[in-house]
Order: sequence, then structure tokens, then C-alpha cells
Amino acid sequence: MDKKPAVFITRKIPFPAIELLEKSCDVEINLEDRVLEKKELLEKVKGKDAVLCLLTDVIDDEVFQAAGPQCKIFANYAVGYNNIDVAAATKRKIIVTNTPGVLTDATADLAWALLFSVARRIVEADKFTREGKFKGWAPELFLGMEITGKTIGIIGAGRIGANFAKKATAFSMKILYHDVKRNFELEKDVGAQFVNLEILLKESDFISIHVPLLPETRHLIGEKEFSMMKKTAILINTSRGAVVDEKALVDALKNKRIWGAGLDVYENEPEIEPELPSLNNVVLLPHIASATIETRTKMALMAAENIIAFFKGDVPPNIVNPEVLSER
Repeated sequence: MDKKPAVFITRKIPFPAIELLEKSCDVEINLEDRVLEKKELLEKVKGKDAVLCLLTDVIDDEVFQAAGPQCKIFANYAVGYNNIDVAAATKRKIIVTNTPGVLTDATADLAWALLFSVARRIVEADKFTREGKFKGWAPELFLGMEITGKTIGIIGAGRIGANFAKKATAFSMKILYHDVKRNFELEKDVGAQFVNLEILLKESDFISIHVPLLPETRHLIGEKEFSMMKKTAILINTSRGAVVDEKALVDALKNKRIWGAGLDVYENEPEIEPELPSLNNVVLLPHIASATIETRTKMALMAAENIIAFFKGDVPPNIVNPEVLSER
């Protein structure tokens, strides 16, 4: 009887994916609800034929070496894969996969939830009410920003950014967007206008970030960019934390250079710039953009299916470094 491939899952994921993998693989799971320390991860991946990892795992050449030459696929449980040294994987002829598409709606929805929360001061008002401070309607109690009819600026018009833009049409918004390339379909569908970053920053009432973390997008939004924004602007980030210079954001919020911000991601995650939690004009979430039951299950199944396809001899459907195949 042929030996089943050995798969290590770096943290517990939704059961349907584990069940699917167990049909054809020997599966080992980190059952502790935490990120493994580097030395633990190096030990656990030894001798495995595949690894299903999370965006919280730093997967570098040391991890590939520890896994051994028989390990030829790392399936990332995320759409982003900046946690993986893809160049090192490619050099070792290791396939890297991700989970695109399935979290588009969930992430765009959460960006809108953040926008509403900041604009209408939902978190502040909830805390005020729970503390028994509500004594009745008042004409200037928690005045916020109207959303309908305003200008939304979208940085990054890929799957999630475009989805976010389409939902803006429900609020009769003027839609501006900036990307490294134009999205003509988006322009046709919702009348979005392609503009440079400076115009977007100066004219938008709300700005939502939807770009991957790349060398050229690190600190894309910093002190200079905040100085261009309206004092009534709201910044939303559900992409990657390091796209925004967090220290510059704190300064902009403290000095009322912008109205507010909504964050689901952080520059040095899980660490947060110390002054952020003390500010009332920012809403902070614990990286939950894709955290719906349906989406997280679909992501897990997709990661598992990438591994299964590989062991069947097929090309994994969500391979991010296909050049590995041509080098084999």
C-alpha cells in the first residue's frame, strides 16, 4: 500500500478542510490556538510532504530547508502571501499557493463596516450608551459625517477594491480610484474615474486601501499623503498594515489633520502603535476582514484543494509561482 503524503497544518482551521485532507493524507495539526515560535515551526515541518500555513507564519528559506527536499508545496491560508519568501521557494522548486477570490465580499463588506463605524462614530456612541451616559436625544450628540453622495477614493482596483467600489453605488457616491493599471471594466460598470494618487487624496471624503504589500506599496500613505487629505477625510485600511506609516497616522489623527481612520491591519502586527488605542477617532479591529463562517471555510477548503491537486499530479489551481513548473 502506498504511503500517504504527510501534511502539516500550522494552526487549527475549519474542520471541513481537515476532513478533506485526511481522506488522502496523513495530517498533523498544531492544535494550540497560537502562532508557533520559529523553533517549533522548524521542528514540525521536518519530513512533511506539504505544509498548509497561515499569514501569521513567517515562511523563509530556513523553513524550506528544515522541511526537507521532499516538501514541494506550501499552501497559504490567505489571499496575500507576503509572509512567504516566494523567491526562495521558487529557487528550491517549491510551489506556493494562496486563496484568492473567496474572501472578496467579506473583506469589502468589512471595509464598509469600518467606514460607517468611523463616519457615524458607532464605537464611541456604543461605549457612551453602555456606560449609562445617554440621557436623551440632543441636537449635537455624536455628530458624524454623512456618507451618501460623497466622494470615495479607492487605492487598488483589484478584486476587493472593485467589489468595494460597486457597493458604493448604493450610496450614490462619486468613485475615484488609483492603481498601477486601469480597470476599464470598473469604469464601465460603476462610472469610476481613474486618477493619480495626489488627486485621489485631495478630493476624496473617504479613502479605502486595497493593495498588496510590496516594496513599492510599503508606507504608500505617510506624512506627505496625510497632508494632502481633507481635514474631514476618513482612511480605511483592510489590506496590509505596512501600507500605512502608523506613526504618521497617529500624528494625523491626534492633530486632527484627518477626521478619522478604521483599521483591520497593523504595521507590526500583532503589535499596534501604542497611542492608537487611546484615540477616539480611530476604530481598531483584530484582522477580521475575512472572518465569516462561510469565507473562512471556503479559504480552508481552497488551501486543502491546492495540496490535493498537487499530489494528484495536477497543477494547483491557485499557484502564485507557476515558473516552478517550467523549471521541473
